[in-house]
Amino acid sequence: MTPYMKKSPKNKQSLRLRPKQSLRLRLKPTLSIVIVSFNTKEVLKDCLSSLKRVEDEIKFEVIVSDNGSTDGSVQMVKKDFGWAKLFENKKNLGFSRGNNVVRGKVHGKYILFLNSDTVVYEGTLRKSVEYLEKNKGVGSMTCKILLPNGELDRDTRRSFPTPFVALTHFSGLDRLFPKSELLAKYWYSYLPEDLEHEVDVVQGAFHLTRREILDKVDWFDEDYFLDGEDIDLCWKIRKLGYKIMYFPEVSITHIKKASKKKSKSSLRVSSGVRAMEIFYRKRLWDRYPFYINYLVILGIKLLLAIRLVKFYLL
Repeated sequence: MTPYMKKSPKNKQSLRLRPKQSLRLRLKPTLSIVIVSFNTKEVLKDCLSSLKRVEDEIKFEVIVSDNGSTDGSVQMVKKDFGWAKLFENKKNLGFSRGNNVVRGKVHGKYILFLNSDTVVYEGTLRKSVEYLEKNKGVGSMTCKILLPNGELDRDTRRSFPTPFVALTHFSGLDRLFPKSELLAKYWYSYLPEDLEHEVDVVQGAFHLTRREILDKVDWFDEDYFLDGEDIDLCWKIRKLGYKIMYFPEVSITHIKKASKKKSKSSLRVSSGVRAMEIFYRKRLWDRYPFYINYLVILGIKLLLAIRLVKFYLL
């Protein structure tokens, strides 16, 4: 048990179902929890243990989509968590494809995308599903996502990175004026963290949505490998007319970037910046004049260059 635990195109995959799953599969679950794993054995164990402790509060199934881990994650799931469905990918498919490959294997009315480096507490699953059941106009929601030190993970709630919002964020203005509604929209830091409110984007570490909505928007866009897919999914859901909500009545702990820490490759260092360009070209390009577009792309290229220089030289 770690310090974070508290009491309270062609790819061959194999789906292994064990005898202990038979009863769970005979009863159609209300909730399907999808966890993408890549070399996060210890935190994945804590995550699954936390789900085991709350298994009686709502009928759910758990699907672990493993992206070719080499740290014993697969063997650990088979040995200690036979009730979970294990989907073994032969290589690292990234976050979007890692979730999408289990699309035909989920049975719940609601789908929760949950990071492997999270710990779920009593009441969080039940109250989150109840929230969606009571609020039909809400397409997706997240809870209060806390870091191990108890502080709010600022990426829990975000605005879409429009040119102005991105400028205030990357220039540091949102940190200089965290209570300014004009300048601090990126992380909504001007709003209390205990206030339920509508947002543009909820973090992929805990993203609860409806199966019917996911099917309408065709799940995750696989142009994103590691970052940006949560922003894009929220964009598509909002485009259908649904609200995205931050619901801080319940919480989880997010250990943060466990998969990324396993491999500090240039791809991982630059993935967030590359995702920004993909999102801008896909969703925002037609909304702004050409000179704004090219200034934005130039800014993204400069940011990418800076991060790569730091990676190779520092």
